[in-house]
Amino acid sequence: MENDWSHIRYNDGEKQSQKWVVRYRELTPDERTRDIYERREKARRDQAAEKRWAIKKREFEFAKKLLARNRPIDEIIEDTGLTREEIESLK
Repeated sequence: MENDWSHIRYNDGEKQSQKWVVRYRELTPDERTRDIYERREKARRDQAAEKRWAIKKREFEFAKKLLARNRPIDEIIEDTGLTREEIESLK
């Protein structure tokens, strides 16, 4: 039975062409090899997502400290890269 790979999406800002995905599947007809590769890719994407979350969490903690010191919101936006809405949600 042929797999339907159209549901696969690449998150985390990765730009993968559909041609590459099709070509990859043509070159790796072995289901076990493909499964191993896809598990590794998922683990890599999960690790990247965890790193991004850790950075975002650190930005929120820094913003909280700046708010506690009564720093202007515009300055916090500039220093953390957070949006005004994100900062205001911390109040």
